[in-house]
Amino acid sequence: FFFQAEDGIRDYKVTGVQTCALPIFGAGAIGGLLAYRLAASGAQLGVVARGAHLQAMRAGGLTLVDAMAGKTLPAIALDASDDPADFGVQDVVFIALKAHAIPAMLPRLAPLLGPETIVVPAINGLPWWYFWRHAEHPDWALQSLDPQARMFADLDTARVIGCVVHAAAEVTAPGVVTHTGGWRFVLGEPSTAAVTPRLARLADAMTRAGFEAQLSKNIRYDVWFKLIGNLSFNPIAALYGKRMNEICASEELCAIIRPMMREAMTVAAKLGIVIGATPDERIDVARKLGSAKISMHQDFEAGRKLELDAIMKAVIEIADRLGVPMPTVHRIDAQITERAMARGLYP
Repeated sequence: FFFQAEDGIRDYKVTGVQTCALPIFGAGAIGGLLAYRLAASGAQLGVVARGAHLQAMRAGGLTLVDAMAGKTLPAIALDASDDPADFGVQDVVFIALKAHAIPAMLPRLAPLLGPETIVVPAINGLPWWYFWRHAEHPDWALQSLDPQARMFADLDTARVIGCVVHAAAEVTAPGVVTHTGGWRFVLGEPSTAAVTPRLARLADAMTRAGFEAQLSKNIRYDVWFKLIGNLSFNPIAALYGKRMNEICASEELCAIIRPMMREAMTVAAKLGIVIGATPDERIDVARKLGSAKISMHQDFEAGRKLELDAIMKAVIEIADRLGVPMPTVHRIDAQITERAMARGLYP
C-alpha cells in the first residue's frame, strides 16, 4: 500500500497470502496514525514526508501517543523519504495530505503507480473525484477544487477508492502523533455499490491494524455525512479556538452550527443525497470525538493554510449552481476567510 498523509511507505501482508507494497504519502496526523498502526500489525511500510517531521522519523522512528488510553507507544522505525520515486511501484497509495496540497502532488505519484495500483484519498472536505461518473452531473468540474482543471488528467480516477475518516489525531512534535479519538474509516468504490476484491483486501488490512473499516455501498452519502460536520464544526473551532467537546457543550455555538448543517443538507438533497439524521443527531456523532482539536483549529493555531476550498467553498460553489441559498454558511465562510487572509493562511 502507498499512504500519503504528510509522510509514508512499506510492504503489507494481506490475508497472509499476498504481499502489498504500501507507502504513506504524508505521515502527518491521520497519515501518521495509519502508518503506525499498520506497521505495528506487521506491515512493512515507509512514509513520504518533509521537514522536521521527516528528520525525526529518520532519526528515531514514529511514536504514537494514545491519548484515550493515556499511554505512549514505543517508536516504530519506518523507511522515510521526501521523494516518492525512492519507493517504486506500489499496490495501494494512501493520500492523507491537506486538500489544497493534492493538485501539485498528483503528478509525483507516477513512479508509484503500476497497472493495478489503487489510490485512497483519506482527506477532509469534498473530494475532487466526487462528480466522476456522477449519475446526474458526470461532467461537473469545480473551480474551487481544481482551478487548473488538471487533477483528472494527472490521475486516472478509476484507481480511486473513496475514504471518509472518522478519527482525530495531531502531530504534537516532530516524529510524534497523538491519537485523540475515533477508529472508523469508511471505504467505498465511487462507481459501484459492490464490494470489489480490491476493496475487501484494503478493509481486511485496515481491520487487522485495529481500525474499524466500514464498507459503504454509497460512498458519496458518507462523504456528505462527514462534510456536513466539517463545514460547520471546523470554521467554528478555528474562529473561537474551541475543541470539539467545548463546541458541543455550547448552546450558543450549536445555534450557529444547526442552520449551517440544514443548509448543507439541502444542497446534498439536491444531489440525491438525503441525510438520515437531524442536526442534533449529527452533533451527537461529533461528541464521540471527545476533546479532539479538529483539523482547522490545529492549522489556524500552527499558522498553516486552511482547507477552506474543499470544506466550505466547494459546497458554496455547488449551492450557487443549484440555486440553493446558504446565508449562514456564507456568513461564517466570510468570517473565517477574512481571519485567515489577515494571517496569510488563505489562499
